[in-house]
Amino acid sequence: MSIFTDVRCVLFDLDGTLIDSAPDLGLAADEMRVARGMPSLPIEAYRAMCGSGARGMLSVAFGLTPEDKDYLPFREEFLDNYERRMTHNTRIFAGVEELLNNLRERGLPWGIVTNKGQRFTTPLLATMPLFADAVTVICGDTTPHAKPHPAPLLEAMRRAQMRPEHCVYVGDDERDMVAGKAAGTGTIAASYGYLGLGSMAEWQADAIISRPGELLNLLGS
Repeated sequence: MSIFTDVRCVLFDLDGTLIDSAPDLGLAADEMRVARGMPSLPIEAYRAMCGSGARGMLSVAFGLTPEDKDYLPFREEFLDNYERRMTHNTRIFAGVEELLNNLRERGLPWGIVTNKGQRFTTPLLATMPLFADAVTVICGDTTPHAKPHPAPLLEAMRRAQMRPEHCVYVGDDERDMVAGKAAGTGTIAASYGYLGLGSMAEWQADAIISRPGELLNLLGS
C-alpha cells in the first residue's frame, strides 16, 4: 500500500542500503588484527557495525572508541587498508538494480547521501555504472556536518531542486532516520542492511522495507 504521496525524488544511503560493503570494511579491520597476532574474526562479527565506518570496525576489532589514545593512528591505518581493498568484494544488493530501473521508468530522480568520505565514495561509485545517473551524491565531508545532522540531506535536495515534502530518504541506520526527519523528508528503514545496535522499532521510521523492491509499493504507481 502506498503511504507516501507526491514523491518526486528518492534519496538513498549507500553502505547497507544500496551496496553491501561489509566484506571489504570487515577485512580492512581484520587485517589489522592478524598483523598484531590476534585471531581473525568472521565477517558476520563486523556486519552490524559497518554503517559506522571506521568507528564501528575498530570497535569490533579492538574495542576502541574515539576517546582512546590509540584511536586516531588505528583509524588512519584502517582507512588506508580499506582504500586499497574497497572494490574487492563490495557488491550491489540484490534487487537494487531492478529498483533503480523502475524509478527511471517512472521518471523519478534519485540520489545518494552517505557519511562515507569523498575519498572513498567517488572511486567506488566509478566502478558501478548502475549509479552513474544519480541526480546528486552527497558524501560525509560534502557539508560541515554528517548525518544525523540534516545538512547533507538539505544539500542533496538543494542540488536536486526538490522540496522535503516531495522526497523520501532510505537508510539502514538510526542516524538516517534522524537526519531524514530533521530535514523534513519521509523516512524508510531498510531492514536488510547493517542496522547497528539497538532496536529498529525505536527509530520511528515512517516505513520499513525488508528488500529493496518493497520501496515501490510505498510510492504507489
